[in-house]
Amino acid sequence: MMRAGKLVLVVGLVILAAGCQRFSRSPNYAAPLPATPTTPVDAGTLTPLDPNASGAGLNDPSAQPTDLASNPVAAPAGAKEVGRTDLLGGWKLTSAGDSCMAFMTLTTWSGGYRANTRGCNSPVLSGISAWDLNGNQVVLKDGAGLIVAQLYSSASGQFNGQTSSGQPISLFR
Repeated sequence: MMRAGKLVLVVGLVILAAGCQRFSRSPNYAAPLPATPTTPVDAGTLTPLDPNASGAGLNDPSAQPTDLASNPVAAPAGAKEVGRTDLLGGWKLTSAGDSCMAFMTLTTWSGGYRANTRGCNSPVLSGISAWDLNGNQVVLKDGAGLIVAQLYSSASGQFNGQTSSGQPISLFR
């Protein structure tokens, strides 16, 4: 009986070792793919955009931006008082058919405080990186510190204004 137990133990160890051997071998991977050939980018002049093309807005590269720094949006008659803490947190952001989320913090950043967006289709809106308060005016800025939009509080939890391309923009909860 003792001999049969030893035999079972030895056979079990052999099977276990064989199983470990099988799984420790490197799998057969396919050969690596060759590097993608790169070609230099051609240099040349880009053709100008057609100003008569249909569609104007944030997604339209032919839209001429407004210099909001030297030509700010005027405050509407009913503009509400606003403080920095009134802007903290998440907001729904809409402009020119685009609807996404904006998030504002009090982390200081060049040009004001840190902001970011999520789910924006427009490169202009997805590029919002900062916000600041200029009196009652909320100023949204891109990564280079350029003004993207200026807004005023029209009601509790609602800001309306204009983008640098002249489109209406709204922040609301």
